[in-house]
Amino acid sequence: MLSDIVLAIFIMMVGLCFAGMGTHIYQLVWRVPANIGYSGKTYLATLGHLSVSFFCGPYIMLSMSLNKEEGQRLSYWPVLLSSLVAFSWAFISGLFLVSSYIAIFS
Repeated sequence: MLSDIVLAIFIMMVGLCFAGMGTHIYQLVWRVPANIGYSGKTYLATLGHLSVSFFCGPYIMLSMSLNKEEGQRLSYWPVLLSSLVAFSWAFISGLFLVSSYIAIFS
């Protein structure tokens, strides 16, 4: 039972690490803040935005929930809800990445 929980946490952390790395590389290369969306000028740009939204979405969602306006307190409920969604999302993308790695290198 403990090994199942450790495996689930490992898969979730792989997804979250890949999301953070992808977000920072995207912002470094294209010099625009990464956001969740599907708008693009061409079909290829739309596919690029969709892939960034899927793989980098958990990190973007966590960083969006921690942003607050000047002089306002950080509210707990949006942070808890977005962290629940982001970690679930990171598990799904991490599961996709780990299973792709195992399929290619096994």
